Amino acid sequence: MLELSALHHIAIICSDYPRSKHFYTEVLGLTVLREVYRAERGSYKLDLSLNGQYLIELFSFPDPPQRPTRPEARGLRHLAFSVDDIESCIRTLARHDIVAEAVRIDEFTGRRFTFFFDPDDLPIELYESA
Repeated sequence: MLELSALHHIAIICSDYPRSKHFYTEVLGLTVLREVYRAERGSYKLDLSLNGQYLIELFSFPDPPQRPTRPEARGLRHLAFSVDDIESCIRTLARHDIVAEAVRIDEFTGRRFTFFFDPDDLPIELYESA
């Protein structure tokens, strides 16, 4: 068995880099650690953190293919973030014209959660921790 110590990062390829950069930094509030333009690839790489922890690599590439289906496509199903107050988060998303799905209850934990989508329709879950 491998001796893994932690999740290092999640890589996401976006279709519209400025729009996705705005979403992840201004809407979700992630912090930019490093931004690099790779001219040989016509591509940006943006390293983002949450509460000081490196979390997401946001990539742009010329003409990336679309996700085939959602949410049950093979591969990454969704990103999930812990939140203290799901209703407050839903109101904040609404101020950015982002609609969250109806709040559901996790049948195993009794915790509340909801989903919304990033600019490329990647599902993002908010899971109430308290």
